[in-house]
Order: sequence, then C-alpha cells, then structure tokens
Amino acid sequence: MKRDRLLLAVLLLFPFLALGTAPLFDLDEGAFTASTTEMFLRGDFLSSYLLGEPRYDKPILIYWLQAASVHLLGHSEFTWRLPSALASSLWILATYAFVRRVRDHQAGLAAALIIATAAGLVIITRAATADALLNLFLACAGYATWLWRRESDWRWLYAAWLALALGFLTKGPVALVIPGGALFLWCATRRDWRTFLAWALAPGPLLLFVAVALPWFAIETWHEGSGFLTGFFFKHNLSRFDAPMEGHGGRPFYYVPVVLLSLLPHTALLLLALGRLKTVWRDELLRYGLLWFLTAFVLFSFSGTKLPHYVYYGYGGLVLVLAAQAEQRAARWLLALTGSFTFALLLALPILLDQALPGLKPDDLLLARDLGREFGAGYWLWCGSALVVSLLPLLLRPLTPRFALYANGLLAGGTVALFLLPIVGEVQQAPIKHAGMTARGLSGPLLLYGINTPSLQTYAGRRVEKRAPRAGDLVFTRESHLGELARAEVVFRERSYVLARMR
Repeated sequence: MKRDRLLLAVLLLFPFLALGTAPLFDLDEGAFTASTTEMFLRGDFLSSYLLGEPRYDKPILIYWLQAASVHLLGHSEFTWRLPSALASSLWILATYAFVRRVRDHQAGLAAALIIATAAGLVIITRAATADALLNLFLACAGYATWLWRRESDWRWLYAAWLALALGFLTKGPVALVIPGGALFLWCATRRDWRTFLAWALAPGPLLLFVAVALPWFAIETWHEGSGFLTGFFFKHNLSRFDAPMEGHGGRPFYYVPVVLLSLLPHTALLLLALGRLKTVWRDELLRYGLLWFLTAFVLFSFSGTKLPHYVYYGYGGLVLVLAAQAEQRAARWLLALTGSFTFALLLALPILLDQALPGLKPDDLLLARDLGREFGAGYWLWCGSALVVSLLPLLLRPLTPRFALYANGLLAGGTVALFLLPIVGEVQQAPIKHAGMTARGLSGPLLLYGINTPSLQTYAGRRVEKRAPRAGDLVFTRESHLGELARAEVVFRERSYVLARMR
C-alpha cells in the first residue's frame, strides 16, 4: 500500500516533469500566451486579443489563470504552463478518486497512470492551452453525473453543473455537448429518459450554471458588441463542423490512428477492450465510459475541422474501459508487445526523421539541419534500457500485467517529457525565442512578415503587428522572404529565421 501511495504521488507530479524545459510551441501555445501577454500590454483583462485583433476563439478562463500565474511567479515557460499542469494533476487525482470509489484501488491507479503517461496526453497535459483545463472539467462533470445517478445525492448534480459551467468558460459549448451526449446515449440504451431529464432540467443546478458561466459572456457582448457572439458561437464553434478552419481538415477515419498512437504504450488495453466489447457493454459503468468516448470520437470524426487533441475530450470515459482490462490474462504479453513497439519506434525515430529531411521545403530543411545531433547519448541509453525493461514480462513469467503497465507508462511518458518535447522545441522554436529576446531591447515597431509565430510576442514582451513593413520597422520573417524586403538590414539570424531592420 505504501508503494501504491508513492506511485500515486509520482503520477500527480508527472505533469510537472520538465515542464519549463521546451520553448513555447507555435501555433497553439504561442497564440494563447501571446493573447495573455496582450492583456498586460493593453491593460484589458476582460477581452482577449492577438496581434491587435480580437481573439474570439476561446472564452476567458485559461487567460485569467495564465495571467495570474505569470503575474505571481514571473514570465517563463514553466509559469505559462503551470495552470495546465495543475489542471492535469487534478484530472489525474479526480480520475483515481472516482475509479477507486466505483471500482477499486488498483483500477483507480491504472486509470490515473494512463492519463498521466499516454503519449498524446503527456503532450496535452503540459501545454499552455485550454485543453488540459477542459479535460479536467469534462472528467469532473462526467464522474459527478455518474455518482449522482448511483448515490441519489443531489450535491453531485450541483458539482456536475459547476464543472460544466467552468468548462463552458474554458472552451464553450463542447463542455456541455460531450457530458450531455454521453448521458443521453447511456439513458437511451436503458430507455431511461427520466434520468436524463432530471439531469438536464434540474432548476437549482441550471441556475448555478447560469450564475457561473454566463456573466462574462454577457459583459463581453456588451463590451465587444454582437460581433463577439457571432465570432465565438458561429465562426469558432458551429463553423468548425461545416468546413476545415486554418487548414485543419481530415478524412472521416482521421481519429483511428490518432487514438492508437496517442494511447501508446497502453494501446494493448484498447485492443483487449475491443475483443471484449460484449462484456464491456453489459457493464453499466463501462458502457457509460464507452459512450462518452464515442460521443467525442464520432462528433469530431464528422467535423470539418480536425485536430488530434479533440478526441481526447472522450478519454475521461475511455480510461474507465481501459483500466478494467489491466488485469486480464492476456494483458501481460500484449502490454509487453505494445511497450516494446513504442520503444523500438522511439529508437528508430531519429533515423526516420533524417530520412524525411530531403523532402522538406528549403526553410524547414535549414531549420532542421541539426536535428540528428539533438538526440544525444542519453536519449539512446534511455530508450534502449526502456526497450529491455518492456520485454521482461515476455521473458519472466512472475512479472504481472501491472508491472508492464506501470513500467512502460512511466518510461514512455518520461521519454516524451524529458527528451522528445525539449528536442523538438529546441529545433523548431528556439530561434523564435531567441529572436523575441533580442527584440526586447530594440526600438521600433515589431512585425511578423510571411509567417505566423505568435510566441514572438510572448518572448518579446511587446506588441507585435501584421502589416506591410515600413522604414524603421523590425521585421521577423524566414530566409525565403528576406529577398522581398528591400533595404532590410539583418540584426538577428538563426537557422531559417531572420530579424531585420527596415531602412
């Protein structure tokens, strides 16, 4: 039991592992942090703007939390990501507490471990975006809803609607659609419409939702005008389902490989669940978790706009199903196989990336020219040792599925946090960070030209514009665009990025 408590503590702290090591990633981290930076520059903490234009993409809560973090602790990658890491730690804790309450302690640990260490979730739980916070509120809403139905305690229903309200303040209507859709489908399988109506039409919880979620929307509409409502609800929510936004499209089966890869090294548990669908369906809790996942999976599969992390909104339910498979007889060798596949893929990754370099555009080829050198001896030693450990359950019969689950998860999650994110960040984002730091001490308006790297504003700590360059401007661009800037004097150059003064 002492060992289990130590493991839980490790999982709760896992989102903080190497949290501030990698530079901020464009576009998403750059856009969120640059928008929060602009709040300080404008002295306006009611509305979000990006590069001088209103940013109606997301509601306000994540910006407030980021602003509080950097105001109290200073500007750094760690503090920008701190709200997401805290939300992720709470998501892990909420999952453990719920699964332990409705199942048992070991299932709770398994569910918490999957969230903390699955490859895709390691990335999203430490990103300075709204998604970790939304996943926390989706999980709390879904779990509280189940406990309300199970225990007939109305306090859980109030808790569920409070989480829905906070989720709505984090990312809008999707915070209602996912939990509501999951419960609706579950009630439909039982022809139990009274439960759904009692959940959806409870006066007290609905009033709580309105009191928490709607005041900012009302004030923002009064402040910004009807353009806010049109931009937020129609363009950035409904229109995302009609057509791809910002080039983020995909085929209907886009999320199949996303799910399989994002769950590594725990994909074996999904394969086990697929082989036991009848058993999963007969269990009411697992059916609820499965329908929760399918609500997100199907909804975003038919959406015009597709991004990998959209399907993660269903993972609060999916982990209920996966954790239930961890003690199956076949789990030990299946987990060992998917674990060894994960580490073999990681070992091959530098070679695969080097082979892809000749197909890159000139700017990107220049940016990635030193990529192979970034994978040092520590990376090879870590992944090689992890591969050996992942094979042990195939060689030593006394080792349990739990050993394979925990060892593979912690080693794979550690690889992403300690090696992959810092390496990719150093190659992709370090020149932008260095240019922003350089621009802090230079005079003149700062512009982006031919590129979209909003993290420049975060690192420069000053307003960045997008317009035609004029004399005296500082222009940040890439080498391929430099010839378009007549009489430009280069003041900073790193790989494919250039900061130039217009004459």
